[in-house]
Amino acid sequence: MSEQSNTLLKIKNLKMHFKVGGGLLRKSKTVQAVNGLNFDILQGETLGLVGESGCGKSTTGRTILQLYKATEGSIKYDGVDLTDMNEKQLTPYRRKMQIIFQDPYSSLNPRLTVGGIISEAYLIHQPQMSKKERMERSKDLLSKVNMDPSFANRFPHEFSGGQRQRIGIARALAVNPDFIVCDEPISALDVSVQAQVVTLLEDLQAEFGLTYLFIAHDLSMVKYISSRVAVMYLGKIVELASREELYTKPLHPYTNALLEAIPVAEPEYAEKHPIKPLEGEVPSPLNPPNGCYFSPRCPIAEPKCFELSPELLEKGPGHFCACHLI
Repeated sequence: MSEQSNTLLKIKNLKMHFKVGGGLLRKSKTVQAVNGLNFDILQGETLGLVGESGCGKSTTGRTILQLYKATEGSIKYDGVDLTDMNEKQLTPYRRKMQIIFQDPYSSLNPRLTVGGIISEAYLIHQPQMSKKERMERSKDLLSKVNMDPSFANRFPHEFSGGQRQRIGIARALAVNPDFIVCDEPISALDVSVQAQVVTLLEDLQAEFGLTYLFIAHDLSMVKYISSRVAVMYLGKIVELASREELYTKPLHPYTNALLEAIPVAEPEYAEKHPIKPLEGEVPSPLNPPNGCYFSPRCPIAEPKCFELSPELLEKGPGHFCACHLI
């Protein structure tokens, strides 16, 4: 994948494996959560990362932010490799890269006021700032996420899920980041609130020039916010393309299966085109299958698919796919 001049993040051969189990009489096992990712994130874009639960999406986002130390590979931010840095060296990059967590209920400290939650980052990154100035900035950020500044004196339990997620977004913006990992930020919210949060994220991106990695399992919502979309299966990217290409000309059998599973709110169409659920279960990352990881569930798999692992290759301009049969 050639590096473009406006590349903000370059991920190369990224692996994140975890040791689980083990003891005096038992050997530990290795969970291959992320297994050799190669992709770029361009300045100012939203890259959607989609796939079934447990495929390694959130682990990818947290490894990029160095919340997990990668087992192997490199993560370059604006040309600088972050993987060998210690915590002190990473501090300036912590300001540039933030995260919006999936669960708005558990990600906010219930003992702090909203103003305290948002301004906590200033204690680390701008310790010279006065308490009064920290509170004023917190109130300004609440306004940016369409909340009343007076809410800064309230506690998280006083708010709905959608409001709590807005607080989480304000907290992520506190240190003026360039890049934000949106880790399934709408999956825990009511459908009526999801569109509002996505619209807010788009407005903030336009205002502050933000770059997003938008993690989700809902392909229908990713369609509205992403510039490009990467489809992930069992720790690997199986397809990567622009939003238009992926939704109109999907190549990988797994991508096709995900798109066919999207419900359509038209009874007549739904009756003629019933949803086709993907058969089988996602293999365990403790013991992934040989060859193509999708081969045990693939409707068009051939013998070589069970033996050789396909590479992620460019099949058309900017359209990458990992499949022997495409």
